[in-house]
Amino acid sequence: MEISDKRSVSKFNNELKLRGFNVFQIEQDDNATRIYSRKDFYKICLTTGKSIIHYADRSFEADDTILFFGNPHIPYSWETISRTYVGYTCLFSEDFLKLSERSESILQSPLFKIGGTPILKISPEQREFLNGIFRKMLEEQQTDYSHKDDLIRNYIHLIIHEALKMQPSDHYDQHKNAASRLTSVFLELLERQFPIESADNPLQIRTPQDYADNLSVHVNYLNRSVKKITGKPTSAHISERIVSEAKALLQHTNWNISEIAFALGFEYPTYFNNFFKKHSGATPKAVRAMEV
Repeated sequence: MEISDKRSVSKFNNELKLRGFNVFQIEQDDNATRIYSRKDFYKICLTTGKSIIHYADRSFEADDTILFFGNPHIPYSWETISRTYVGYTCLFSEDFLKLSERSESILQSPLFKIGGTPILKISPEQREFLNGIFRKMLEEQQTDYSHKDDLIRNYIHLIIHEALKMQPSDHYDQHKNAASRLTSVFLELLERQFPIESADNPLQIRTPQDYADNLSVHVNYLNRSVKKITGKPTSAHISERIVSEAKALLQHTNWNISEIAFALGFEYPTYFNNFFKKHSGATPKAVRAMEV
């Protein structure tokens, strides 16, 4: 990616964070739906075309119109097969939607849970209705109406409620290598927790059980899959990544060690010191004193 492209990506993400939402027509979108930070935004996508979506240890093959719901905490991959691929994408932050009192239960609905139904097949009649809602969001996004955020939130709610009334898709297939796919999803979810950008926003997903809960699988199944594919247990991957992040924070920020400990999810600095020394062989203070 050229420097100018990197700057445009950064500008795009900053503007998206500031607004908390954005809507695109996919055939006019180019890279826009691929450059946003998945760590920060929920996604609703109405698409027509042939594609394969991998979600945890399952895959879904679509050859017509689907409605897809993406959770920023749950990784997925999307293979576009059609030469022509059209539709709409809406991105929104949790904070943007939660300004509505009705939103808490919606974000906990099966549409946004990996064990639920994030993909729905859409009939031609449903597609026309949903196209109309996305078009209204696109139009409203360009206006100066002082309450347009409330209006767009209402449109998002309407799409979600329409989806909740639909029958779930039954076109999921177990991935041919479920352990490999689940391990890939786990490692991507692990990486999504970083970098830690604020000492006031501590790491929330820290243990194998936390990851299993987020991926809606039993912790033993997750551990077996990860150990089978990588040769290391889930806990080892988590510990290594936390230590790596701790070293970066120690060497490249002016946060004190207590702040770093808290940011990485440790209740007390002593716990962090013991953990860090056990896994790195050095104390946090010693690493901070190193020249970089």
